[in-house]
Amino acid sequence: MSVDGTWEVSMNTPMGEQKGTLTLSTEGGALTGRMETAMGAEDIADASVDGNNAKWSIALTKPMPVTLKFDATVDGDTISGKVSLGMFGSSDLTGTRAS
Repeated sequence: MSVDGTWEVSMNTPMGEQKGTLTLSTEGGALTGRMETAMGAEDIADASVDGNNAKWSIALTKPMPVTLKFDATVDGDTISGKVSLGMFGSSDLTGTRAS
């Protein structure tokens, strides 16, 4: 199953549960996308895809500067993995395909 699509995702962070909409698209082996949360929207960077596995990062500026690093696997209409929260440790990532 492709990582392409729109995903409703959730992460447990030191600031509580954070929900967002993640859009991923692959073309010619390249992965692009965008994540929208209550804090705003950011494009993904440093992205790669290998089959059903994807890695990317997002540089946040609010509420404080931190780069989140994602390592996720798609299984059908679910996505799961880990998010490195910089100095704040790591969190589980879970989500379902919205489209």
